Amino acid sequence: MEISPESTTTLCSHCERDIPSSNIDLHYVHCSRNLQKCTICREMVPKKHSNEHYNEAHAPVECTLCNETVEREVWSSHKGEQCPQRMITCEYCEFPLPAVDLFKHQEICGNRTELCYRCNKYVRLRERDNHDIQFHGDSNDESNNTAESYRDGRGPVREEGAYRRQPRDSPNKRILFTIALSGIAVLVGSFFMQRRIDTQQEQ
Repeated sequence: MEISPESTTTLCSHCERDIPSSNIDLHYVHCSRNLQKCTICREMVPKKHSNEHYNEAHAPVECTLCNETVEREVWSSHKGEQCPQRMITCEYCEFPLPAVDLFKHQEICGNRTELCYRCNKYVRLRERDNHDIQFHGDSNDESNNTAESYRDGRGPVREEGAYRRQPRDSPNKRILFTIALSGIAVLVGSFFMQRRIDTQQEQ
């Protein structure tokens, strides 16, 4: 059986692709003139776009948070897990802060106390889960039904007085509350001062 010239291939020495043998000479001239192999990813890229390819695919990236220069291959890992300035939420107060400050913040924040409405004891936030397990038989009020009972086969009903974790006020709410109280105090003080002046003028 005779093999057609079109069905045979030859390996291009420049791009290392199998090219139909009938086109190999023309292909090689075009390939070697216009394409080059990236020394990092080994892909063939147009020579005129080689710098653009390097900058987009391989050039180190400067992190805008910590100013560290990071290899592009590990950029995702740095941004999501390693950058010391990436924002992380405190597990106790849910306040976002840089990862580098998280440990010191949580050491202080975790020592704050919160009233347990099941036993009326003040419990450190860092010991809250252990307290619930040891004294109330569960680990997370939102993820279990320990404080609920089944009555008359109608499904779970929360017992009266069952523990319900109270929402914590955010620092912003506290500041606004303080400002509001200060404003009310100023208004009340002004009102009484004006009445006192009016009374003195009438006398």
